[in-house]
Amino acid sequence: MYIALNWLKELVDCQLDPEELAKILTLAGFEVESIEDRRTWADGVVVGRVLTRVQHPNADKLSLCTVDVGGEEPLQIVCGAANVRAGIHVAVATVGTYLPKVDLKIKPAKLRGEKSEGMICSLSELGLTKDSEGIYIFGESDDSSTPAIGTDVRSLLGLDDVILDLSSTANRADALSMVGIAREVAALTGGKLKLPTADMSAIPTQPQLTVRIGEIAACPVYSATLLHGVQIAPSPEWLQRRLQAAGIRPIDNVVDVTNYILLEWGQPLHAFDADKLQAVSGSDTLEMGVRYAQKQGETLKTLDGQERLLQGQNLIITARDVPVALAGVMGGENTEVSTGTQNIVLEAAIFEPVAVRKSARSQGGLRSEASTRYERGVNFAELETATHRAIALLTQLAGGTVIAQAMTDHRPDLTQNPRTIKLRLERLNQILGPIDDDGEPGEITPEDVERTLTALGCQLTVVEEDVWNVAIPPYRYRDLEREIDLIEEVARLYGYDRFMDTLPSESTAGFLSLDEELLRKIRAAFRAIGLNEIVQYSYALTKLNNGSQVEIVNPMFAEYATLRSELISGLIHSFQTNLAQGNGALQGFEISKVFGRDETGAIETDVLAGIMGGDAGIGRWTTGGKPQPLTWYQAKGMLDSVCQSLKIPVEYQPDRSDPKLHPGRTASLWLEGQKLGNFGQLHPQLRQEQDLPAAVYVFQLNLDPILNYLAAEERLVPVFTNYSTYPASDRDIAFFAPIDLSLADLKKSMLKAGGELLEDVEVFDEYRGTNVPDGQRSLAIRSIYRAIDRTLTDADVEPLQQQIRDILVEKFRVTLRS
Repeated sequence: MYIALNWLKELVDCQLDPEELAKILTLAGFEVESIEDRRTWADGVVVGRVLTRVQHPNADKLSLCTVDVGGEEPLQIVCGAANVRAGIHVAVATVGTYLPKVDLKIKPAKLRGEKSEGMICSLSELGLTKDSEGIYIFGESDDSSTPAIGTDVRSLLGLDDVILDLSSTANRADALSMVGIAREVAALTGGKLKLPTADMSAIPTQPQLTVRIGEIAACPVYSATLLHGVQIAPSPEWLQRRLQAAGIRPIDNVVDVTNYILLEWGQPLHAFDADKLQAVSGSDTLEMGVRYAQKQGETLKTLDGQERLLQGQNLIITARDVPVALAGVMGGENTEVSTGTQNIVLEAAIFEPVAVRKSARSQGGLRSEASTRYERGVNFAELETATHRAIALLTQLAGGTVIAQAMTDHRPDLTQNPRTIKLRLERLNQILGPIDDDGEPGEITPEDVERTLTALGCQLTVVEEDVWNVAIPPYRYRDLEREIDLIEEVARLYGYDRFMDTLPSESTAGFLSLDEELLRKIRAAFRAIGLNEIVQYSYALTKLNNGSQVEIVNPMFAEYATLRSELISGLIHSFQTNLAQGNGALQGFEISKVFGRDETGAIETDVLAGIMGGDAGIGRWTTGGKPQPLTWYQAKGMLDSVCQSLKIPVEYQPDRSDPKLHPGRTASLWLEGQKLGNFGQLHPQLRQEQDLPAAVYVFQLNLDPILNYLAAEERLVPVFTNYSTYPASDRDIAFFAPIDLSLADLKKSMLKAGGELLEDVEVFDEYRGTNVPDGQRSLAIRSIYRAIDRTLTDADVEPLQQQIRDILVEKFRVTLRS
């Protein structure tokens, strides 16, 4: 917000220079982003009177003027403005003046053979407007008398001011007003407040003006005031200058008054043309209403000329149920104040921030000065003050007469029942730490607390020693809610720079948590097999209708209205994007959270997922330039490599539960009897729908069981195991087995039967076809035996091998071939 120092000094006694005030405000949490010293814009520009004006002898569009600026002799100035004439008072930049807004220094010159000893200025050359049709003439746009010749123009044009560009935090809606900043300056500097007063006399009610609120939660209070006989005209110069200093374009006296009150009190107002309201509603009486848009196809043409289709979350103002404005955002074009307006209805209301924010967002992020304030929360308590202040200015500047006022009010009574918060000095000092007391550590005293909070308008009542009940002023009702808020206010006003900045005498070196160390180890293992880590948004790409997804209350986009319940869909989407952009097949993994619901409510789970596919090779000259799809065993081998690297004994079991995966090429992964998740090839139908390569493999595993396994104390420190220097002894066994018999079960039983001497079991051949019984397959398995202290003999190995044969026949009913 732009803060004009001259205006600010009317509201609070403040003798600080702009730089010092900016520093104090910044340290208090109101960052001053820039200081615009307008006094430099017209340094050397004075009031002059044009004595004569004749045509330039050598140029059709130039005039030769003699101008009295209060010097010994008049100046001769060449002027190119069409509106220059004798007898007018103008702004004259004398020789030596620098105009920073047009980067021009005035020097004696000759223009088309005639000397020119200065320049008659327009408002754009002085930085007050972007464009000007001609030079500025004093007295033409104001009823005030013409100024004395030679007077410095800066005080006349509002250029004797300094503008602070100030930003505030989102919780400080009160800081978006001159009154709010004046209160802060008074609290910070001890200056006396001089807030403007308003005649609070009651305004009569009339049956021709009524208010009906259909959404009390979204609009606790709505006030409408009817004024007759207003005369639309340009605002006086002082009002226009103040609006321009705040970055608002003057329009007319009625609209300018509403904008002025917006800047002064932070209370948005809106003026409707009363006659247009009656025409829109089709009635001689005025019934103002507030409701959400509900009717099919309701539209409203707003002041920016856009025809807007109203959505269900648009809070609207109505005249006899006909939409006339977007509540808290923008008025309607069909009821706007214009040059022919004679009667107006002045709106003043409180709209809830969430309702305004949703309404503005549903219309493509429509923003206005009013919505900016409503979205942060407008002050409940001073609506009447702002309204009566506006009425006084309207009657003064537009000649209106107040006819009636109607109000519906459901606000809490903040004056009779203020919010009270308990504040403990011990807790305050515990949170804020020591202060710098002449180089020694000290503490904030009870006097400091009472002084700072009283300066903010709080009322303190002592409960016990160093404990207060603090009554919050109504204008800080929205942001002072807890004890910690009061502690922050004390720190702000006491001065953040007055706290000690020394570090503790002892400090501890930083470290990674165990989970973070293990996660880094897992990430490194996946990168080692050639997978890149992927980070995606937590939104679901598709919305399910089974109620298992977690819905977002206030989504950024309608298509991202729920949180994801699994990672595979996002990985498939990334795979598609990679292919579409010509980057080849994606080999990637992601460690993130998924979200769901159970009987206790919303839950989140850490999962590990990945996707592999396409040709993982670098060169294709050995395959004639044709890509070779990744096989199931190659993809499984990559996952096995990670498990072996992490020393996780994962088991595979056939699985058909996931409809996204191929029913015959999917396995569930198990760790110590606990299911981790699934690994498999994408279902052919899904692959075809998504236009993916021939073979794409995905996996998704629960992360917690893996972390718990790796975090076991006996696995955190690697233990050295002696290796054998003696040769191994191999034994092969071949047999017919049912096709659905699990190799994992076979290997587990064989390893158990082989005892400590059996080092490994591996399948080296599978055959299906001629001479193999129906429904069976021929398997050949090699058993590898090794001892750590000797070379094994047949007497050591054969009994163990026979035990394996017996287990296979008795437990699994296989038919031995060897």
